[in-house]
Amino acid sequence: MSMDKVFEALSSQVRRKVLAYLSATDLTAGEIAERFDISKPSVSKHLSILENAGLIRSERKGQFIHYSLVSDNLVNTLTGFVQEVCPVGRPLRKESRDMARGRRGGEK
Repeated sequence: MSMDKVFEALSSQVRRKVLAYLSATDLTAGEIAERFDISKPSVSKHLSILENAGLIRSERKGQFIHYSLVSDNLVNTLTGFVQEVCPVGRPLRKESRDMARGRRGGEK
């Protein structure tokens, strides 16, 4: 993993928010795109940059691609810590945890 790629990935507020959303649950590209006021191709580019930096991984499940954090990545560990104390990241993590609970309860 190149540190330049990691710093490039973390330089974008959108990508930092994506990491916050993925901190508690896996999400599809569509679920991620719903949270931003940008085009789906732009979301796709952000996801590609994060994946190329080794911060997230993708897995095809049926017709959807699910994205998740690479949890054993030191940068993600540090980012998770910062998000716990960050007033911007905390609500995003809570929303993500709520989504995960809803899925386990049978909701979509």
